[in-house]
Amino acid sequence: MTFWICRRCGVENASRPAVCAICADERELVPADGQRWTTLEELAARGQSIEVRELEPDLFGLRTVPDVGIGPTAKIVRTPHGNLMFDVPGYLDDAAVTAVQDLGGLAYIVASHPHMYGVQVEWSRRLGQVPILVSEADTDWLARTDTAVEPWKGDREILPGITLSQPGGHFPGSCVAHWASGASGKGVLLSGDTIFANPDRTSVSFMRSYPNRIPLSGPVVQRVAHHVARFAFDRLYNNFDGVIPTDARAVVLRSAERHAAWTRGDFDHLT
Repeated sequence: MTFWICRRCGVENASRPAVCAICADERELVPADGQRWTTLEELAARGQSIEVRELEPDLFGLRTVPDVGIGPTAKIVRTPHGNLMFDVPGYLDDAAVTAVQDLGGLAYIVASHPHMYGVQVEWSRRLGQVPILVSEADTDWLARTDTAVEPWKGDREILPGITLSQPGGHFPGSCVAHWASGASGKGVLLSGDTIFANPDRTSVSFMRSYPNRIPLSGPVVQRVAHHVARFAFDRLYNNFDGVIPTDARAVVLRSAERHAAWTRGDFDHLT
């Protein structure tokens, strides 16, 4: 079955519309030179590949080389009870499928938000109809669906020690994954870009749109921060290569308060 991949965001579409709905939204963008589409076959002919690397014991990052779409780093959490793919590359091939099978395959595929859907249906099909969990609030953004897709909401422990939750913010259904045994048992939060690890590695950001610089309000940011603070986590990974290596829960709460203070006008005298 032929399907189309948006060259800007890397998300699969069952048809080839005039414009990608995800990119036409204010949180993303249609490139200045217009909408462009590609296929797996075209990408493979250009030498596309998937790079897999270990980020810490039982956590692996998957990147498209060169970048497909906005170039996120998907994550695979390996557990004795099955593996989770959190966020999804916009490409796959036989070598990538084999690499994931060598890690133990997948029990679930979950995107943190619609920008990270990638080619999730194709990953599911190639690995034996792996369940694809999609936040109920964001199902309207699906441009290619399948019987493997299952809407969900609230908190859900999908595997022992791995809990999904939906703090919202960036999208109403934006979700995170808490991995209790990560970071040597201190806990890891996979945050997508609901909570974005900053380059200084000691602070995080919260945005409605990153490329278009649209902020969230202070109350929403604090809601998101306190939602995830229910979990114990020492380390945080965003949906690219950003990481808060230690004390991440405190970093999230401190950064949320800083964001709220600036949006309240507490520091207007500095501007």
